[in-house]
Amino acid sequence: MAEAFEPSPNRRTAFVVIADPTRREVLELPRYESLLRAGETASNFKEVSRPGISRQLRVLKECGVVSAEHVGQTRPHSLCQKPLIEIQEGWLAGFSENQTKSLARLRMRVESSRLKKSKS
Repeated sequence: MAEAFEPSPNRRTAFVVIADPTRREVLELPRYESLLRAGETASNFKEVSRPGISRQLRVLKECGVVSAEHVGQTRPHSLCQKPLIEIQEGWLAGFSENQTKSLARLRMRVESSRLKKSKS
């Protein structure tokens, strides 16, 4: 059984990250490119202004989910997965036992149904 979830400051701030749909979309971008500049990130959003994306990136940095380093005159952002992994291995892990039991019950129903049909 998974250990009880104890929210730490890092986990709580990571929840702030995933609570907002725009921030979740921003997190999808580094999966395809390892480093993104704020302007490149903003160009992926038609309904969010460039300053709006900059605010979202600032929240992501404050939560430790992205980092930015100066490279010349630019500041590319890269994904830091550790706070998200902590959520997955902490709070979300508590639900995995229920998922496993649910899948086992579904398998039993499907197999039972197949046996009934084959006997008919």
